[in-house]
Amino acid sequence: MAVIVGTRPEIIKMAPVIREVNALLGKGSALVIDTGQYLDESMSGQFWRELGLPAPEVKLDAGSMTRAGRLGYLTAELGRVFAAFEPSAVLVQGDTNTTAAGALAANAEGIALVHIEAGLRSYDRAMPEEHNRIITDHLADLCCAATPHHHANLALEGIPNNRVILTGNTIVEAVESQLPGTDDRLAYLDSYGLRPDGYLLATIHRPENTDSPGTLRNIIEALAGLADRMPVLFPMHPLTRQAVKKAKCEDLLARISVIDPIGSREFLALAAHAAVLISDSGGVAEEVTVLKRPLVVVRRSTERPESIEAGFAQMVAPQQIASTVARILTRHRKLLTRLATTPCPYGNGTAAARIARATEQLIELRKV
Repeated sequence: MAVIVGTRPEIIKMAPVIREVNALLGKGSALVIDTGQYLDESMSGQFWRELGLPAPEVKLDAGSMTRAGRLGYLTAELGRVFAAFEPSAVLVQGDTNTTAAGALAANAEGIALVHIEAGLRSYDRAMPEEHNRIITDHLADLCCAATPHHHANLALEGIPNNRVILTGNTIVEAVESQLPGTDDRLAYLDSYGLRPDGYLLATIHRPENTDSPGTLRNIIEALAGLADRMPVLFPMHPLTRQAVKKAKCEDLLARISVIDPIGSREFLALAAHAAVLISDSGGVAEEVTVLKRPLVVVRRSTERPESIEAGFAQMVAPQQIASTVARILTRHRKLLTRLATTPCPYGNGTAAARIARATEQLIELRKV
């Protein structure tokens, strides 16, 4: 079966699935296809090495394209790959252009389609990801919903129950397998001169925050202001770095500890001890529920309300970042105590095994 990835979160979340498929059906059963949605080695290559997985068997080049160009190119290229390899099923994850193109190509070739992390909805039509999710869910032969909320979203859209399975989210086993031990985590902190609960960790990359110079300036100003209270570590996405330059707010970065993108293990180590995380990443919104850390979500809408409802995250506008972080810090110890005993809303770490078994059953049913 073909496993399609193209971005950092897809690689991380699909790694447990790749392992389970190979364990269930035999080594090499998962044909891994990397669409190259991120060309930068720091955003893709290092993750394969860290995850202990071999390089993808097929590598495409969809990095420097418009959304329309990427969708067209990937749909055509993946169709050719599927025709050549004839996979028994195609597995896609999440809501990227890679996901939508994989779904379209599988549908065109008449191959069983499995959508992992199905049913997410922000109800924000300005987000390209929202369209990608909906397209993929409605084409999928099997929708793997991470939570009951996602399962309910699919039912509301008329997707039959026999095409939906509740699996949990593979982020749980991904974090548990990648999180370094205590000594290694503290070594990462020491390399940046940080101490546990004594710094903030930020990531910003979504177009809603980076495409508007004014919005991005507000975010960078907030981070710079918070740096007067405690260090702010900011692994900066390559596209965000370009946007900062375009917004002419590079001068503010002098007060922030800006670093290049880092690997999954290092990021999780830093996230596990950050006083507060500040991010617009959907993956981080899930990871904090496993790490039991507080998060400020810089978004106007979210497809992951579970993290907020469980008390791990708060969603704010850029102008509210500083005041929200300040409030969290005033009750920090009490909050950490509560989060430590709050169950993760994304399952118990068995999602990948459930997905692999359900996919095997889908393939067998299609043979009948």
